[in-house]
Amino acid sequence: MEKKIRRYDLDWLRVIIFGLLIFYHVGMFFVPWGWHIKNNEIISWIRWPMLFLNQWRLPILFVISGMGTYYALSYRNIWQFNWERIKRLFIPLLFGMLFIVPPQIYFERLDKNEFVDSYFEYFTTRAFIGIYPEGNISWHHLWFLPYLLIFSVLLSPLFVHLKRKPSIVVDWIKETIQRPYGLYIFIIPLYLIEVLVEPFFPVTHALIDDWFNFINSLILFFFGFILLASGKGFWDSVESIKSKALVLGIISFSIQLVIWIVGKDNIYIHITEALIKVTNLWSWILAIFGYAAKYLNKKSNLLAYCNRAVYPFYILHQTITIIIAYYIMDLNWSFVSKFLWLSAGTFIGSWLLYHFIILKITLLHPLFGLKNEKVKTQSHNYINIKP
Repeated sequence: MEKKIRRYDLDWLRVIIFGLLIFYHVGMFFVPWGWHIKNNEIISWIRWPMLFLNQWRLPILFVISGMGTYYALSYRNIWQFNWERIKRLFIPLLFGMLFIVPPQIYFERLDKNEFVDSYFEYFTTRAFIGIYPEGNISWHHLWFLPYLLIFSVLLSPLFVHLKRKPSIVVDWIKETIQRPYGLYIFIIPLYLIEVLVEPFFPVTHALIDDWFNFINSLILFFFGFILLASGKGFWDSVESIKSKALVLGIISFSIQLVIWIVGKDNIYIHITEALIKVTNLWSWILAIFGYAAKYLNKKSNLLAYCNRAVYPFYILHQTITIIIAYYIMDLNWSFVSKFLWLSAGTFIGSWLLYHFIILKITLLHPLFGLKNEKVKTQSHNYINIKP
């Protein structure tokens, strides 16, 4: 067994990035892109900060999840690891699809005049007929869970092997990342997937036809594991490159903005934009890891509370957002008023349900991916991997 380690910076990143996810989904109510329900006034400019977040928000979560897997396999065998992943990913997914997601689809059907009766009538007659969007069965925002479960089970034999007997690949990565800009070697597979796969498989989150998103996310998950398998060298390297990565991130995102605004689409633009895109997302990931390691690797009671609350908040939040949005969508309020009401309502609603119901009822804990207090105390030094 390896020495028990907890990276509080990674915990803080999970909390912060999830907080951004709530604001992102609130923003989806206003942008021109399709979403479940839309505001009566579309706010075009908000797409720019959302596009910025889009570049690295989900990729860094998959990298962090891979890092969490590295730590989890330090004190579990492969069977314990996979059984825990099934309990903490599949059970909340199934519960969410049965009870958390259906209200989202119900309010969407109401908005589109595709259903007019009560939620009870919807739940007992139509909620589980057909696959969304034609039907009503969906995992909606919970798509992250089946992907992460499949990645964990699929790669666990390789990960266990690498933990026990590091290969020449791990040794090569240890050496490579010590060089100036050596961490940028990881953009090569991301670039190849972006160029060769992305044009043919738009992101659907439906798993079976989502090949670009699946392969890209799998690679990022693997990166998280292999970076920590390289030892302390990763943290040393990311510390030394963080300011350079930040500058590269700003430059590459600025170039990408120009490409989006110009709007030309041909094979040469795609090949160029793919390189800009992967450089941008990887630069922001490295910069975020570097500055978080410097400033956020600190234990606190607030972090302990928020870190445990993240998973239930993730499961609950979009349903609360959509319910509130439905009742304010046609009101003659300003964008700022609606954005604040939606954001505050989602945070407060999620917190009330988490703090006063989920935490108090032990039987609900596995449905929201929570360990019991005894297990939590025993494993306090380890990193969780939930979104």
